[in-house]
Amino acid sequence: MAEYNPYNHIVRPVMTERSTILKEKFNQYVFEVQKESSKGDIQKAVETIWKVGVEKVRTMRLPGKYRRFGRGGGYRSDWKKAIVTLKKGDAIDLLEQSA
Repeated sequence: MAEYNPYNHIVRPVMTERSTILKEKFNQYVFEVQKESSKGDIQKAVETIWKVGVEKVRTMRLPGKYRRFGRGGGYRSDWKKAIVTLKKGDAIDLLEQSA
């Protein structure tokens, strides 16, 4: 069995206007995650990478959107999003991690 690697589950943080509001009001962070990752895998990965306590994980599968390419077009890949609620007093500095 391969050794556990938390970076195999978290693809990237999602930085949108809505995710910023969730962070400020409810201490929730939004991540794009692997489609195969479970809520337990995501919780363990966030706790390991950022050394914070996770209270709750909500996930959703999002369909790929249709995009034009010249005269034709195609669909972007489907993806999975996770909204992670941290315990009171914990925070993640996403700008520091991406630099």
